Amino acid sequence: MPILRFQALHDVQHRSVDIPKEEGRRSSSYNMNVFGEQSMRQHLPKSAFENVVHAIDKGHKIDRITADAVATGMKTWALDKGATHYTHWFQPLTGATAEKHDAFFEITTDGHVIEKFDGAQLVQQEPDASSFPNGGIRNTFEARGYTAWDPTSPAFIYDTTLCIPTVFVAYTGEALDYKTPLLKALQEIDTAATDVARYFDKNVSKVQATLGWEQEFFLIDSALAAARPDITLTGRTLLGHASAKGQQLDDHYFGSIPTRVLTYLKDLEQECLVLGIPIKTRHNEVAPNQFEIAPIFEEANLAVDHNSLLMDIMEKVAERHYFKVLFHEKPFEGVNGSGKHNNWSLATDTGVNLLSPGSTPMKNLQFLTFFINTIKAVQVYEELLRASIASAGNDHRLGANEAPPGILSVFIGSQLTQVLDELEKVTDGKLSPQEKTDLKLNVVGKIPEILLDNTDRNRTSPFAFTGNKFEFRAVGATANCAHPMTVLNAIVANQLKSFKKEVDILINESSMKKDDAIFNTLREYIKESKHIRFEGDGYGETWEKEAKKRGLSHNRNTPDALEEKISSRAIALFESLGIMNAVEIQARYEIEIEEYIKRIQIESRVLGDVARNHIIPTALRYQNVLITNVKGLKDIYGDDYLLLAKEQMTIIKEISAHIDALHEYITDMTEARKKANQMKLVLKSKSYCKKVLPYINKIRRHCDKLELLIEDELWPLPKYRELLFIN
Repeated sequence: MPILRFQALHDVQHRSVDIPKEEGRRSSSYNMNVFGEQSMRQHLPKSAFENVVHAIDKGHKIDRITADAVATGMKTWALDKGATHYTHWFQPLTGATAEKHDAFFEITTDGHVIEKFDGAQLVQQEPDASSFPNGGIRNTFEARGYTAWDPTSPAFIYDTTLCIPTVFVAYTGEALDYKTPLLKALQEIDTAATDVARYFDKNVSKVQATLGWEQEFFLIDSALAAARPDITLTGRTLLGHASAKGQQLDDHYFGSIPTRVLTYLKDLEQECLVLGIPIKTRHNEVAPNQFEIAPIFEEANLAVDHNSLLMDIMEKVAERHYFKVLFHEKPFEGVNGSGKHNNWSLATDTGVNLLSPGSTPMKNLQFLTFFINTIKAVQVYEELLRASIASAGNDHRLGANEAPPGILSVFIGSQLTQVLDELEKVTDGKLSPQEKTDLKLNVVGKIPEILLDNTDRNRTSPFAFTGNKFEFRAVGATANCAHPMTVLNAIVANQLKSFKKEVDILINESSMKKDDAIFNTLREYIKESKHIRFEGDGYGETWEKEAKKRGLSHNRNTPDALEEKISSRAIALFESLGIMNAVEIQARYEIEIEEYIKRIQIESRVLGDVARNHIIPTALRYQNVLITNVKGLKDIYGDDYLLLAKEQMTIIKEISAHIDALHEYITDMTEARKKANQMKLVLKSKSYCKKVLPYINKIRRHCDKLELLIEDELWPLPKYRELLFIN
């Protein structure tokens, strides 16, 4: 029987690429399978349509009469497009999406079959909640949970199923998903940002948080992936020696997209367009076989739904093209990992980006207000923001191969740093006429000119200002965007509320003019948040030492980072804003800790199995070949064999040493797992981090050494050179 690796390589070499012809303009197919505004206008009564739009804009509840009208119109639209089933599509705390399909048809009492879908079925379903992560909120036998329609994210048809985006809550009311806290955080940022924006424009009545994500990923052939148990079960390579050629020539980044990959991306983009996902950008990333796609920015809740949907579609489309998508943050050692950069900003209903400088000093004062308050929010809650991107996969990525470190800092560029330095000098109290003139002409007024030449980005900064938005670069590729977006919008909303209180006090109690009050408050924020701003390279001990002097936290691993989530300060933040209560916060902490443990546990068991059942037997087989060779040389040449078989005997000894080390480390790792499994949750996570995880790296090292020693024809697993350079 041939080694699976070589069968996989044979399969890859015989793949045929059927290049589809792209017909028509993309705009003609955009939103084709989405029950959006245009479809609602066509299929809903005018009153129902207006009620839905009003509910979306104002966050009001939809009454039963409107729900029934929407359900009727939605059903007609879906059936006309060939839908046979409907589902409440939600995002439980597994990190994946979930759905339970129900057919439209019902059997009447007289035995006839009809298509039925009413307001009750649209608004609410009752899926089994017992097997979803709940962090101790529910007992296993308490299965009831509810999904409830989110009208702010339009329904869509995928394949033959009408998918209705929903929230997911427990019978007792606690949120069991990512969407519910996000929606509450977005409501808070709307209220807080609108209040502050009205200092500058009384016509502002709503502010939306916007999000433009950038999804990085690796593509490898499905046959090669199937020949790697570690990729199949963990999403990453647990062993594998570095390829002689990696990314050191910088020849992959923005290079010509391989034909087979481009065919996949074209197919993927077409699927996205009909579902309303506005994919705009595609390109090669830095590492071999690594790519990125990105959309036009959207309202944050819709953008989060689109990213979750995209990840599902990517995997399904990949199957058609015999690809395996790797979303893991660090699937390959020694080359760049994958992130999901979250580009965040705030936009008013008057069409203004609050983080974009304007053409007048007043517009730039507005920009500075939101810009500085965001920096201040990050400074106050940097540990919570770090916790929002913590995961077992991201631990491998952060601080390695161009990824930002686990130390949260803000990059704004040297020119904007000079602007803030000037603002820091503002006089305490009322500004003199000369100061106002200097500020408006020399500082505030020149911001647009400054930013024209301030387009560089710091790849190692976890949170960087990039001209008209902040880019949260530390988010991992597998993450649900809702999680970091909930935290970011919550801390900025909280900060804007504090800012407004302070400014209003100065206006009302100190009789300051509005501009004076704003400048004085911003000046203090600039001083207080100065230590979070960093313009240099985020790698290495130099920055770590500097960050420590500045008082910045450095939570290197997930168990340490997640502790901030259940701090009294974090609980007070979320409870005061009405986003989550203490029970929900504690539950989510426990879910994330459990997930971390399980991922390390699975990786440990998989590597132990692969090392014992694949690597060691292969090493012994090759060692026996060498031993036979040495015996033959001795039989032919007598004592001279010692000279002739010198290299063979050295390799035989090296193989034995690596096998002994593997046996020892695998045994010790198993014992470490057993001890950790007896501990309570928090100690268990730390034990897996400190005691079990190091063995994975030790075992890998010896497996990789054996890969270099053993004959290529015997090695059972696809090598890095094959995984990274065959497409």
